[in-house]
Amino acid sequence: MNRLSLETELKGNSYPGRGIVIGKSEDGKYAVTAYFIMGRSENSRNRIFVEEGEGIRTQAFDESKLSDPSLIIYAPVRVLGNKTIVTNGDQTDTIYELMDKQQTFEQSLRTREFEPDAPNYTPRISGIMHVEHGNYNYAMSILKSNNGNPDACNRYTFAYENPVNGEGHFIHTYMGDGNPLPSFEGEPKLVGIAGDIDSFTGDIWNSLNEENKVSLFVRYIDIENGTCETRIVNKNQ
Repeated sequence: MNRLSLETELKGNSYPGRGIVIGKSEDGKYAVTAYFIMGRSENSRNRIFVEEGEGIRTQAFDESKLSDPSLIIYAPVRVLGNKTIVTNGDQTDTIYELMDKQQTFEQSLRTREFEPDAPNYTPRISGIMHVEHGNYNYAMSILKSNNGNPDACNRYTFAYENPVNGEGHFIHTYMGDGNPLPSFEGEPKLVGIAGDIDSFTGDIWNSLNEENKVSLFVRYIDIENGTCETRIVNKNQ
């Protein structure tokens, strides 16, 4: 698989929807993740990321303009011990609760499927990072309709052991803009991860479509001791 430029991928797609990047910093010291949201409607664009405990939550920027909280208000990031969960919906809570009961990432997601937003049937994308005593691995998942047929759910899980320095994987909800929106296809894209947390955050934010981007979360986790740094960028200020 050819390694792609994350910035080029983002600049070439006006509407990737919501996206998750997970990988490892160039210097090998950090487990890296990023999560962004985009929006086409006023309801979707009327959001910000706010910190909640060790994770984050979406929140209406202007409560008076919140017309439908379903599917847009949720906790994208939660931390369970040495595991960091990143998703594009309330399946974050499902993974957290069921893994806390000793189920696996994949087993937890067996209880969920794609979003009920016909005709798009937006895929549920999820990631989990396991950082412990200098060891790091991660997995990603996508639950999607069968080529737009909501009677069938296709489930894919991808696991990555011993991640390579300066590399990561990128998965997003849509192949591009459209009506209905075309679901992501294939396995997560191999992308380069460059720079420190601030430059990486800037590269992603500046590459997202100016009209459609809403919020971005980036976290660098020290693989040796588990401490982390976080950046949040909200278009609505």
